[in-house]
Amino acid sequence: MKKHDPYAALRYKEFNTFLLLRFAMVFAWSMQFIVIEWQVYSITKDPLSLGIIGLMEIIPAIAMALFAGHIVDQKEKKGLLFKCILGFSAISFGLFMLTWPPIVSGYSTKVILYGIYFLVFLGGIVRSFLGPTIFSLLSLIVPKKVYPNAATWSSTVWQIGAVLGPAVAGFSITLIGVHWSMCSVFLCSVFSLIVLSQIAAKPILNPKIGEPIMESLKEGVKFVFNNKTILGALSLDMAAVLFGGAVALLPIFAQDILKVGPEGFGVLRAAPAVGSFLTLIISAYVPMNKNAGIKLLSAIFAFGICIIVFGLSTIFWLSVLALFLSGAVDGISVVIRQTILQLKTPDHMRGRVSAVNSIFVGSSNELGAFESGLTAKLMGTVTAVVFGGSMTLLIVLGTGIFSPAFRKLDLQKDIDEHEKGD
Repeated sequence: MKKHDPYAALRYKEFNTFLLLRFAMVFAWSMQFIVIEWQVYSITKDPLSLGIIGLMEIIPAIAMALFAGHIVDQKEKKGLLFKCILGFSAISFGLFMLTWPPIVSGYSTKVILYGIYFLVFLGGIVRSFLGPTIFSLLSLIVPKKVYPNAATWSSTVWQIGAVLGPAVAGFSITLIGVHWSMCSVFLCSVFSLIVLSQIAAKPILNPKIGEPIMESLKEGVKFVFNNKTILGALSLDMAAVLFGGAVALLPIFAQDILKVGPEGFGVLRAAPAVGSFLTLIISAYVPMNKNAGIKLLSAIFAFGICIIVFGLSTIFWLSVLALFLSGAVDGISVVIRQTILQLKTPDHMRGRVSAVNSIFVGSSNELGAFESGLTAKLMGTVTAVVFGGSMTLLIVLGTGIFSPAFRKLDLQKDIDEHEKGD
C-alpha cells in the first residue's frame, strides 16, 4: 500500500503560490468586513445598519452566483481571477477614500453611509465570481491524485485567513485607525495581484464555449441535483449551518446566560474556529477519504450534539469546549465536502457547481442567523439552540437511513482510479 504523503500538494510550486494568494484574499476580505462594520456602527450607532451590511453583500452574491458560474466555465481562470482581484482592489480603495476625514468632511453621514453600502454591494458581485474562479483554478494547478490533499491545505489556509483577518482588524483599528486599516486592506489586494502573476494561464477545458447561458445554467443545476453524492454533501452542510447557527446568538449567551462580558464573548467566538483549524491541520496527515460517507454523517451528527450541549450549558468552560468540538467536527465536514466537490465535478462544470455550492453555503449562513434569531424570539434562546441541534440530528439520521449509497461513500476508490489513470 502506498504511503500517504501529507505534503503531496505542497510539492507543486504553483500550488504554494496559489495558497499564498488565497490567504491574502481571505485575510483582506475578512479584515475589510470587520473594519467596515466598526466604521458603520461608529457613525450610525444603529445595530440595524450592521445587518444591512450583510444583506448588501449576500443579495448580489447569491443573485449573481449561477451567472458567475457560467462565465467562469467559459473563460480562462487566471485572467478572470485577475479581474476579480482588480475589482476588489478598486472597492477597497473606494472604502479607503470614504474613511478619509479630509475627503468626506463635506458630506453628510447619510451620503457616506450609502457610499459604503454601494461599495459593499459591488463587493458582493465580485464575491459571486471569486469563489467559483478559485475553485476552478485549484483543479488546474495540481493533478487529480492529490485533489484531497490540495483541498485540505486550501481549506486550512482559508481558515487561517478567516481567523487572522478579524483579529488583525481589531488591533489595527486601535493602533492606526479605520482609514489606515483600509489602506492595509488595499495594499494586501495589490499584493495578491503580484502573487497571481506567478501563476501561468490555464487552458479552458469546457467543450461548449459559446453555449447559450440558459442551457448552461440548466445543465449546471441539473448536474448537481442528479449527482446524489454532491447533493447529499451540500444538503447536509446547509442543514447543519441552517439549524446549528448558535454562533449568531453568542452575544445573548455571553451577556445574559453565561455572564462573561466582552472578553468571554471573544473566547466563545474564537472557539469553533480554533477547533476547525486544528482538524484541518490534522487531516493533512490523517486522510479522511476511506468510508467518507460514514465519517461525514458522524461529523455532522456530533456537531448537532455539540450544539445541544452548548445550548444547555450554564458553565462557561463547558460552553467553550462544546463550541471548540463543534468547530473540530465541522472541520471534518469541510474537508470531506471539498474533496467530494473536487473529485466528483467534471472540469468543464467546476464554475457552475461551485456557484451552486456558494448558494447553498452562502444562503445557509445568512438564513441560519435569521432562523436562530426568529426561533430565539419565539421559543427562547436556550430552546432555540437545542431545537436547532435536534433538527440537525434528525436530518443526519434521515439521510443515513434513506440514502444507503451516501452512507457507503468511499472516496479512496475514486482516488485510486485517478492514480491508475495518471
